[in-house]
Amino acid sequence: MKLDETRASLERELAADDPWRLDGNPFERERHAQMLRLSLSNGAIRNALEVGCAAGAFTEKLAPHCERLTVVDVAPRAIARASLRTKQWSHVTWLVSDIEQFWRAEPFDLIVVAEVLYYLRDVAEMRRAVGNLMRMLAPNGHLVFGSARDATCRGWGHAAGAETIIAMLSETLVEVERVQCQGESANEDCLLACFRNSNRSSLPFKNQS
Repeated sequence: MKLDETRASLERELAADDPWRLDGNPFERERHAQMLRLSLSNGAIRNALEVGCAAGAFTEKLAPHCERLTVVDVAPRAIARASLRTKQWSHVTWLVSDIEQFWRAEPFDLIVVAEVLYYLRDVAEMRRAVGNLMRMLAPNGHLVFGSARDATCRGWGHAAGAETIIAMLSETLVEVERVQCQGESANEDCLLACFRNSNRSSLPFKNQS
């Protein structure tokens, strides 16, 4: 799927009252509960990054636990909806940006990226996005990743999913825990994984495709 088509599709989905049934579906509620548990597993969160906020269902759960939270999404409608939903918190920064281009010099001690990277055009682009995220992860910081599985994502017309990206992350980070979330439909089958940056300095990342 071309990038412009992907963004147009996301904007259409975000026009719904409950995009992707993130609030009303028990599978999605369980997925968010596990993501939050993994996000809090390293204690207090000083500076966090959430990549891809949809309509803010998970942002609303994560924000109270962070001293600072930066939220990045490629879709302006997503940022608008999520920021309205979480307007009671003043420590959240909202940015419309492509994750391959986004950059902050101050590292994040938590990065959460779930159900996002399979929207990229190919595995090489996914690898570049992963490399960019890992360069922003603080020493001893944690990255929480989630995605539908490879087979499911390919059935949706995407290049890859959970297993492929978990393998990329495992090249440099230490996997701490992995959780499978499964719902009633065949599409409701995702993997969540929590990784730790065991390096003491900024992360190098293999940039080959």
